Amino acid sequence: MNGFSIGPLFVHFYALMYIVGISLAVLIGRRRWVATGGDPELVDDVALWCVPAGIVGGRIYFDITTPKYIPPHWWGPFAVWSGGLGIWGGVALATLVGVWRVRKAGADVAAMMDTLAPCLLVAQAVGRIGNYFNQELFGGPTGLPWGLEIDPAFRPAGYLQDTTFHPTFLYELVWDLLLAAVLIQLGKRGRLRPGSLMTLYVVGYSAFRIFEESLRVDASEHFLGLRLNFFVASALTVGGLVWTALLQRRPAVRPVQAQEPEEPEAVEVPAAD
Repeated sequence: MNGFSIGPLFVHFYALMYIVGISLAVLIGRRRWVATGGDPELVDDVALWCVPAGIVGGRIYFDITTPKYIPPHWWGPFAVWSGGLGIWGGVALATLVGVWRVRKAGADVAAMMDTLAPCLLVAQAVGRIGNYFNQELFGGPTGLPWGLEIDPAFRPAGYLQDTTFHPTFLYELVWDLLLAAVLIQLGKRGRLRPGSLMTLYVVGYSAFRIFEESLRVDASEHFLGLRLNFFVASALTVGGLVWTALLQRRPAVRPVQAQEPEEPEAVEVPAAD
């Protein structure tokens, strides 16, 4: 079962987990932004624009990279409730829209990116729970105690005789939360240049996807015998490392110290006769 009914309305667990994840990300983002001296309402405004942009971007990425897995209906390209959101497309479009909103508000773009980087990982982690209910994004067969049982209807060709598979979405969930904690700690130390937490988010998440893509056996486009997202993750890992290194070469911005006013010279007043 991948959802439940409330009267005539059917609620998909996949969509519900994304709503929960986004809500948590906004709450955490507000607290982190306030800690930097920012206005929490700006986080709400960014989320209001970025969430739809992320869904649109994620679906566009899925439709472009895996066209043969689009449901064969007129609404197929828009069927986000059945799964099929490419994280990189979602993050890319949401980032562009977010930068536009932050600049329009006159706020620091790099500071906002560092604020939201761990929040994105929390949202992604919670969203991965929806993959469990959709029986998707799993790895190869395994006899480990935490192996996930997949119904025959969802097993790819060649694996119909197997019953339990690596829950790669669970592995990613754990990794996302650990990476979010690491980024928060790095931010507290204050040794990285502004914007570095976002680039490290790209590096850390993409590097794990290289490992994850080597395990997954669910439907995917392939290139040179490897899953397409393996190459995307590899390129983003390298690009993120280069981007992070370039940021560290920027000179630190030193705060301007106010000069103390000079004391007026003492003036001798002649004594009264």
